Amino acid sequence: MPLSSVLQAFKSKVRKKLAVRKVRVGLVGAGRMGQFHAQLLSRNPDAEFIGIVDQDASRCKALAKKTRTQTFSQASDLLGQVEAIVVAVPTAAHFTVGKLFLEAGVHCLIEKPLSATLEEAEALIRLADQHKCVLQVGHIERFNPAVMEAARFIREPRFIEVNRLGPFDPRVAGVGVVMDLMIHDLDIVLFLVGEEVTRVEAFGAKVLSDHEDIAKVRLHFANGCIADLSASRISLKKYRFIRIFQKDAYLSLDYAKPNLRIYRKKGPTIRGLSDVEILRPKLSKKEPLVLELEHFLDCVREGKTPLVSGKHGRDALQLAREVLNHLKIHD
Repeated sequence: MPLSSVLQAFKSKVRKKLAVRKVRVGLVGAGRMGQFHAQLLSRNPDAEFIGIVDQDASRCKALAKKTRTQTFSQASDLLGQVEAIVVAVPTAAHFTVGKLFLEAGVHCLIEKPLSATLEEAEALIRLADQHKCVLQVGHIERFNPAVMEAARFIREPRFIEVNRLGPFDPRVAGVGVVMDLMIHDLDIVLFLVGEEVTRVEAFGAKVLSDHEDIAKVRLHFANGCIADLSASRISLKKYRFIRIFQKDAYLSLDYAKPNLRIYRKKGPTIRGLSDVEILRPKLSKKEPLVLELEHFLDCVREGKTPLVSGKHGRDALQLAREVLNHLKIHD
């Protein structure tokens, strides 16, 4: 689908106050992301939030009480109770939990990364196809209003610069910054460029953990586009920007606010700033996770392929693995 059509395809029909079939949905995982999902599912009028599963019984019970739903002792207890599931467990368990539900014909939204290995990712995709299930991956930045709006203006980008910096979180010390943070931007640049990566250069350093805490990556695409990505979790403040340069325009996107500015040539010759048009598109005020969950429920009801499918999740994982394979660590 052309990028210029993505936003229009995403925008659902204006919802009239007609009866919409509620989707019976459950949640596996009551950790940080699971708590966000639970709160939104409990408030979504198009979802019937059936219940939560988590290995930590007390945490699960507290979250269920807060979101006015029930608890189940194990994931298999939700089979027959739900038609869709949100999987927000640690990555190592994505395959086991996803396989359980896909084999039962339950539609899945699995948090990023899709799985721990490419083999597991391929298996989940096959199961979703075999059982005609929606398989959506939680690359939340795809639903960032600034990204969705920017897609309308992308025309063969030539150079992309991405910076994603933030403070260290001990909860994710078991993985490096590439799988923790950069994988979001790897998915975004694959989406924006739409071409095969032909060469990868990657450098990093360990500072606070046993894995890379900062990484610098250069991607070369088949059409000549180059993307430079920086990810760090040793910054005191969050800084998340992407800049896109193309023949006729320059786009500056702030993931966090979110905010988008577009500087576009008015004609073939630039004599001064008066020859540059500055656009500040109005963006949706909805949180990306709200949009992501709404889209998942719509895909389940209507049998649509999600904007971030299992194949997209696999491609982002494959590129992240390639980055790690090329990563030169400076001790």
